[in-house]
Amino acid sequence: MVKLVATSVVRGSSQGESHGGVYLIDLHERAVDQVIDWDTANIDWQGRGADRGLRGIAFDGDTVYVAASDELFAYDTSFKLLDSWRCPFLKHCHEITVYERNLFLTSTGFDSIIGFDLDKKEFFWALHVDVKGFTFKASTYDPNGHDGPLALQKMHINNVIASDAGMYISGVRTGGMLHFNGKEIYMSATLPDGTHNARPFRDGVLFNDTKADAVRYVSREGTEDRSLPVPRYDRSELLFKGVDESKVARQGFGRGLCEISDHVVAAGSSPSTIAVHDLKANKTVLKVNLSMDIRNAIHGLEVWPYD
Repeated sequence: MVKLVATSVVRGSSQGESHGGVYLIDLHERAVDQVIDWDTANIDWQGRGADRGLRGIAFDGDTVYVAASDELFAYDTSFKLLDSWRCPFLKHCHEITVYERNLFLTSTGFDSIIGFDLDKKEFFWALHVDVKGFTFKASTYDPNGHDGPLALQKMHINNVIASDAGMYISGVRTGGMLHFNGKEIYMSATLPDGTHNARPFRDGVLFNDTKADAVRYVSREGTEDRSLPVPRYDRSELLFKGVDESKVARQGFGRGLCEISDHVVAAGSSPSTIAVHDLKANKTVLKVNLSMDIRNAIHGLEVWPYD
């Protein structure tokens, strides 16, 4: 049976408390093993998520890469820390992806994608995304220099997928999934505001429709539209439930998504829960809860590729 690896962010946690971690989830046994407890004090505590928790996950050989808000970490498969790297234009990172010998990170704070060379172990490339009216503009810059974009977070870029077909970029305020072909950037598919984890899937788009509390797959021609609700719990079961009134965190916030097969996907939500959805049957077939703390939200989610 498949194993998953997930990261979490504890929104609104205080200094001295855990504000996230890394978990291995055995779907067959429905067992959870927390392999990292992220409790560093060297973070920005302003805002809801701010610098808390761990974010995107990617793999290169026997190295596991995990992003924090402004730092990229490398671990071995037993989660022994190997190294870490920073650059001045990496801020509020969300998802990351590996393509060929490069790792790409979303720099949400700078509306950018940052490139990291996996062989040289250095940041080498950055792409800033801007929009004026209905026209998108992509411009490159040096992620190690001083002449870069302002930290405006206009589009809240939170996901990047790279493949032979190009780079797909999306976020809360991008209006949809963008496609960068190496020269130009344009809208590939329009999506609802507030989406997370949008990526090409089969002949359409798979994404967390976060505002609608659902995971959705929409075919390109619109002939198929699958929507699976995010798991919800009775309010009496929730911990720290009062924080939802202050909008620090809320139940049902969907984020974190990975493909298990061509019709089965896993998705994350808060309080930290992994749900497995069968798109063909249009039903949720399994769920595993990691925490009933409403502040504790899944962030990154991937299939664990190691035994």
